[in-house]
Amino acid sequence: MPNSAFKLVFKGRFHGVDDPEWGWYDPVMEFYPNMDMQVRSAAFAWLREQMDLLGDDVLPRALLSRGFVFQGHRVPLISPKGIFKPRILPDIPLSITTAPRGPYDDSFGPDGLLAYRYRGSDPRHRDNAGLRLAMRRGTPLVYFHGVVPGKYLAVWPVFIVGDDPHGLTFTVAVDDAQTVRDGLARGTGAADDASARRVYITSQVRQRLHQRGFRERVMQAYRRQCAMCRLKHAELLDAAHIIGDTEAGGDPVVPNGLSLCKIHHAAFDQNILGVDPDYRILVREDILHEKDGPMLRHGLQELQGSRLIVPRRADLRPDRDRLARRFEKFLKAG
Repeated sequence: MPNSAFKLVFKGRFHGVDDPEWGWYDPVMEFYPNMDMQVRSAAFAWLREQMDLLGDDVLPRALLSRGFVFQGHRVPLISPKGIFKPRILPDIPLSITTAPRGPYDDSFGPDGLLAYRYRGSDPRHRDNAGLRLAMRRGTPLVYFHGVVPGKYLAVWPVFIVGDDPHGLTFTVAVDDAQTVRDGLARGTGAADDASARRVYITSQVRQRLHQRGFRERVMQAYRRQCAMCRLKHAELLDAAHIIGDTEAGGDPVVPNGLSLCKIHHAAFDQNILGVDPDYRILVREDILHEKDGPMLRHGLQELQGSRLIVPRRADLRPDRDRLARRFEKFLKAG
């Protein structure tokens, strides 16, 4: 694409773009780069389309690296670098990425917002300068959070709202897409009365990141099958907590999780099924002797005394102390 394409500008307030669902106006700038606006619009719309097609908000890295085609030019959304600007954009990155390393390694600060590390240690590096420019202009980005290797949860729109050169970090906040669009339509700008809203929305996204990360890690450890019946349909599987996430010891880590189909997850939560510290599955006494149809007999009663299917890696297997705590509840329920 010739460089002149980046000089396409218009004067005045936002009035709409080719994609009627998305458009961004920067009230600080007298002229807005039309190409930048349209590429971001297309990226946001494409991400939503992929989530709808896959029925999931966790997307494979290969798909994000391939990206989409905009006016005959391929636009990838992610690269090995954490801060990424595709060639078609003139100066401001399109996305930032956190690699998957652990359940709480997403660096949320005490203010509830994401503390995103600089690239390297030079605040003047072009990637860091690009995010600083995004902060000044109020430009929306995509945040890709790695939940497991090769899979990323996409969050947008996110905004750079702070810069700490001494700590080598940017502060990132998530906003509500519809609210931002409504603000633009009113001509009030993307950041109008946004601070409290963004803190709240970012806290909700943080919880979602932890939940999805926990699910993906548990599914991967159990080879995407139910630990009780071996059912392998991912859409019918849940990541169940052994100790609830609101209790002490209820951390979102694989040794506190079980991959269970929805029926066995519900039965485990209701103490119809229990798992002892030796990984034996037991059925509650009254259910064991109940007379009913084949689902009860084959789906629940025949599990009595069978062994839980556990991950191959010993460090990912259910924690025996947590199982013992949970098994006490099962015994009391019986």
